[in-house]
Amino acid sequence: FYLHKQKFLDDNWFLGFFEELKHHNIKILGFNEIKNIKVNPNKASVGISLVSGLDWFSTAIKLQFGKQEASIKELHKSLRNKSKFVELGDGTLGVLPQEWLQRFSTYFRQGDLVGELLNISKTNFLEILELYDEEVVSKEAWRELNYFKDKLLGFSGIKELAKPVDLLAELRTYQMHGLNWLNFLDDYNFGACLADDMGLGKTVQVLAFLLHQRSKVSQNTNLIVVPTSLIHNWQNEIEKFAPSLKVYVNYDGKKISQKQELDKYEIVLTTYGMLLNDIRFLKDYTFNYVILDESQNIKNPDSQRHKTVRLLNARNRIALTGTPIENNVFDLYGQMSFLNPGLLGNKQYFRDMYVMPIDKFYDEKRGEELQRKISPFVLRRTKKQVAKELPLKTEMLIYCEMGKEQRKVYDRFEKELRDYINFKKPEDILKNSMHVLTGITKLRQICDSPALLPDEEFKGEQSSKLDVLIEQIETKSKNHKILVFSQFVSMLDLIKKRLDTNLIKYEYLTGQTKKREERVNNFQNNPEIRVFLISLKAGGTGLNLTEADYVYLVDPWWNPAVENQAIDRSYRIGQTQNVVAVRLICPDTIEEKMMDLQAAKVHLSEELIKTDKGILKNLSKEELLALLR
Repeated sequence: FYLHKQKFLDDNWFLGFFEELKHHNIKILGFNEIKNIKVNPNKASVGISLVSGLDWFSTAIKLQFGKQEASIKELHKSLRNKSKFVELGDGTLGVLPQEWLQRFSTYFRQGDLVGELLNISKTNFLEILELYDEEVVSKEAWRELNYFKDKLLGFSGIKELAKPVDLLAELRTYQMHGLNWLNFLDDYNFGACLADDMGLGKTVQVLAFLLHQRSKVSQNTNLIVVPTSLIHNWQNEIEKFAPSLKVYVNYDGKKISQKQELDKYEIVLTTYGMLLNDIRFLKDYTFNYVILDESQNIKNPDSQRHKTVRLLNARNRIALTGTPIENNVFDLYGQMSFLNPGLLGNKQYFRDMYVMPIDKFYDEKRGEELQRKISPFVLRRTKKQVAKELPLKTEMLIYCEMGKEQRKVYDRFEKELRDYINFKKPEDILKNSMHVLTGITKLRQICDSPALLPDEEFKGEQSSKLDVLIEQIETKSKNHKILVFSQFVSMLDLIKKRLDTNLIKYEYLTGQTKKREERVNNFQNNPEIRVFLISLKAGGTGLNLTEADYVYLVDPWWNPAVENQAIDRSYRIGQTQNVVAVRLICPDTIEEKMMDLQAAKVHLSEELIKTDKGILKNLSKEELLALLR
């Protein structure tokens, strides 16, 4: 019987044939004499075992081809190269079983290769339960996996703590639950993301937790990393609610030179900027907790900030954020990989499995899968859910119809951008995205005022929004305090001029403002100051402006969470008045279309962790044109 070599190798026909011959005790001769065939003649025998370690579940993979065994490193190499062959010790190539390829790939995406073992984070217990059959899991590991599943998914068995004696604040019911939840995850050394809405008291929950840690650990030195703008907020909150906590503020050039000095403190408070400077010293100290405030600052895993915080050593970690997703689902990866390394696999796996399906194709099944994976480690409560003592917040739109001159300028620039997009291929638009973004920014500036355009494009100062806003301020400022937010500092400067002309006193805050606290206190406590002009970027976090009961958003943006954070400067606990949030919109412009996009595209990530998702990066050519008339 003759068989062509190609047929002999097709679909590994010979492996099944050889197995059948062996079954009938028929000897096979001459296989090793066939030229240019290095394939091992034996089918793969796969053995899997999983045991429990301190922080990991360790997997041993035994892959044999007859008497030859494949090393786990060679198996990993083959999977990375997308090869169905694995090199064996005798120089032959073992044929990887088709039915195991996908499972092997998933194992390696979920874990880290350490020696001859594959370590998978215990936070990935749900994945392990799905991937591994019970018979290959040790009894101890199986009990632990199911214990995690029952406890962490149900949250029914969370121990209720008493409010720490040294906490000088009354904790609301949901804040006590937050304290209990942090303590619960602490029992398992799992990192926690406290993602409550702005103004619900994340800081006081953390301070209560650190006070409770005194009874659990012998060394309670914790590092808290915050944006520079919040350093004074944390100092004030600690002094107000937990003055017994010993605090070292690593800011303004102050330095600790000896690691032993850190042992004296319960809180080391520093900024992201200072951390970059001090990482060589701090990385050699083991903290009880590392806590990141506004943790979206490390959302990019390739950024220097993210790489720096990953160098820190701590028994456990907490992330605090009001906006865990700012732009897209990938924002989660950087934060969760800091909290619980290994939970979401490697970067490429996360992009392929979740980012592309959710952000690009709005895959709700993948969204639900990701939500299930992160839900034990993320706690998010909204004002609507828990802060019933807050007064009602009213949101409204005021449409500002452009005058003829302003409309003429807008129409011209809009047509130029529309024609540019119309005659470009989608891939060319992507390559020239900065040109498109510049065009969109100009349209948004014209909606505020053509005066915001660069000098060489100066087209007049007509501004329907400015007229409407000044009218609103004039009628309301006598009896109300008002916040005014804009994306553009140049727009705030135009408003300043009009307020000066109308003799209305105001405060002013942008990214260049020094002594922010003085500006805030003056607005809060000085009855003559009726208006606070704030750039959206500078004022989105760290400000408590409860004296205001009107908030004006001069220009809308893609991300409603950014706008909501601005509104939350006023609408937060401590507010005793009804808050009215007003968005100024020019009808029949890109602004109106942006509002439609906000409504249309925000729902998917709301299901994920009840927040918004990025829009700008996902716009197709058709959607860009839809923004234009």
